[in-house]
Amino acid sequence: MHKIKKSLNNFYQLAKPSLIAVAIGLLSGLVIMFIFSPIDAFPALFTLILGGFNGGISGIGDMLYSAAPIIFTGLSVAFAFKTGLFNIGAPGQMMVGAYVAVHIGVLASPGAFPLWILALLAGALAGAIWGLIPGLLKAVANVNEVVTSIMMNYIAGYLVIYLINTYILSLGDSASRVIKNAARIPQLSSIFPGSSANIGIIIAFGFVILIHMILHKTILGFQLRASGFSFDGSKYAGMNTKTNIVIAMTISGLLAGIAGATAFLVAGKQIPARFNIFTEGFDGISVALLGLGEPIGALFAGLFLSNLREGGFYMQLYPFVPEIIDMVISVIIYATAISVAIQLLIKKYGERFKAWRKSKNEQKGEAQS
Repeated sequence: MHKIKKSLNNFYQLAKPSLIAVAIGLLSGLVIMFIFSPIDAFPALFTLILGGFNGGISGIGDMLYSAAPIIFTGLSVAFAFKTGLFNIGAPGQMMVGAYVAVHIGVLASPGAFPLWILALLAGALAGAIWGLIPGLLKAVANVNEVVTSIMMNYIAGYLVIYLINTYILSLGDSASRVIKNAARIPQLSSIFPGSSANIGIIIAFGFVILIHMILHKTILGFQLRASGFSFDGSKYAGMNTKTNIVIAMTISGLLAGIAGATAFLVAGKQIPARFNIFTEGFDGISVALLGLGEPIGALFAGLFLSNLREGGFYMQLYPFVPEIIDMVISVIIYATAISVAIQLLIKKYGERFKAWRKSKNEQKGEAQS
């Protein structure tokens, strides 16, 4: 019992910044909704928190389907965080991963090897290559990875438009053609009937464990984390920091590439033939921050964010525009970024309040005596 209590306390201390950020975000959302419609504010907040559970089994399935790409992009950004890098190029890596996966899903013929696995692996490889480029530029020429990643996002956006128009355009839809049935990731229809849930969420769980093991249980992970903790210190200790940067950005890109594949290897999903930065890529930054840069944290943060987005959909039952959910999430992210400062303020003013209350009680006791 003592061990369980100690573990729960450790978990609470670890998750406290994220819990504070979530509480501030939801409270801010409540205030915003209260300003627009006081009567509907509390029911709408409850609907928002319930998220996919509003729709029963089908709603939960849709939430899990949406969560898989977000978890992967969150893992991608978190992995780079751990190594001292900021991979803001996850949207671009996701786009090229999605395109390559869909390209194979449309044009390749089913063979002995399952087509969806081939498309998934190809998407992962494309994302890895797209992440490798800023990694090489950073390692060889010390080019800031944030700048190159942003530029790679734009290049990916326009390149995908060109490739869709050249190879897999569906003229009637101004988007990519629909993938073959064999390229679809197997669905979880028996568990979540009527939803889009597929085994992408199971694959995401598997990668969360794998990345956690790599980061915390292997020599490579130790070296990558050491580079993130102190670049100069790890270099002085004899580690090949340049190689570590390239490896970190490549793995980060690979994870974002899988995100793109899992998002689009589903029935009826098409990539639009217009410039469109995938929002799931930027969600990865939110998920990584909220998950405190840890793979397991990214899993829970991804599920939470996906659930909130589903809740935003059901909130339309009330007189609130869907953009409110984005405002709530934005506040959560800001609160996460300054969560340490918020904790210090709470601690500082909490101690002052206790001291003031103690002095008041003492004065009261003296007056009574």
